[in-house]
Amino acid sequence: MITWVEGAAGSPYDIDNLPYAVVSTDATPARLGARIGDRVLDLGAAARTLRPAWAPLLDVAALNPLMAAGPRTWDEVRSWVVELLTDPALRDRVTLLGVDEVTTSLPFEVADYVDYYASEHHATNVGRIFRPDGDALLPNWKHLPVGYHGRAGSIVVSGTAVHRPAGQRKAPADDAPTYGPSLRLDIEAELGFVVGRSLPLGERVGTAELADTVFGVTGVNDWSARDLQAWEYVPLGPNLAKSFATSVSAWVTPLAALAAARVDVPGQEVAVLPYLQESGPNGVPSGYDVDVEVELNGVVVARPPYRTMYWSPAQMLAHLTVNGASLRVGDFFASGTISGPEQDQRGSFLELSWGGREPFAVGEEQRTFLEDGDEVVLRYSAPGALGGRIGLGEVRGRILPTR
Repeated sequence: MITWVEGAAGSPYDIDNLPYAVVSTDATPARLGARIGDRVLDLGAAARTLRPAWAPLLDVAALNPLMAAGPRTWDEVRSWVVELLTDPALRDRVTLLGVDEVTTSLPFEVADYVDYYASEHHATNVGRIFRPDGDALLPNWKHLPVGYHGRAGSIVVSGTAVHRPAGQRKAPADDAPTYGPSLRLDIEAELGFVVGRSLPLGERVGTAELADTVFGVTGVNDWSARDLQAWEYVPLGPNLAKSFATSVSAWVTPLAALAAARVDVPGQEVAVLPYLQESGPNGVPSGYDVDVEVELNGVVVARPPYRTMYWSPAQMLAHLTVNGASLRVGDFFASGTISGPEQDQRGSFLELSWGGREPFAVGEEQRTFLEDGDEVVLRYSAPGALGGRIGLGEVRGRILPTR
């Protein structure tokens, strides 16, 4: 497969990638596009002229209709896009837009949102920071993927500025809580999974059904107010500390594009219940070899590796519905903070600064938590089918003062 699009071959957005986004211009309304190199294939226009039957799926301002059409249609559309971009005879029949010429918006209508806590390294670090004299991991952690329900209405597309949240906070030495802007605002570098399948109440998804259920992946920054979280999370977990904003990439990479990135997850030494058992290619759960780059104000401060995660995407999905909870097209679940075993692989500033006690270098500055005006960029990449690395987009956000 060789694309005729100039400059795309060998780039992170070659023909083996083809992520989707919702794009618009000053002259055209929002519709779906597929990225190839530094160009965007106008899928809405292509469907109108070449495949009118697919116009209701592609000439629309969200991925939900395409996702609802099911895995067979996902594959057919992807094969058609490959054909459009590799057959020179079709180059004059499609419209390409520059990536810098289009405006992107939230790529799918979010139904429900669940955020997991799937990294053993992250969970262990957090346990050691907050419970230095106790067990780093709580007894349930290796028996089930721990998670919380987030606020779907607070999910925003990359590039959206985030106002510093305010709420109750109480330092250990304070006699009573106070109200005000968060003083310990943090990031969490995560990978998100977009569900393209509906399932009624009472049914369940098995670990073997990941490819038929998850349409694609996207980068995630689960902004977190650590001081609000420390005061509110006992006994029911995160609420206002995380519900003010969660940023996702404008581009959704089809799960099919990550076939070459599949890897075994690190050993799960504790036996899990049957519904969480997964037989990957080597008889063990499968994850993805996705690298993340965390940039603060133009300086890379960490490189978390998703391949080190303890719980697999299929296990998180199976746990999501094991109680009979329904699924809807547009449901979204995220991995939780991605952290590796090394200090420069920590995916949150809480860990990088060890609870704010050990500042980390950002150029010539020493930093702990986010300050107003800071800009965070998360970038993602993975092995592609053509031997190079594919780009999974970026998640960008700047911190504004509390309203």
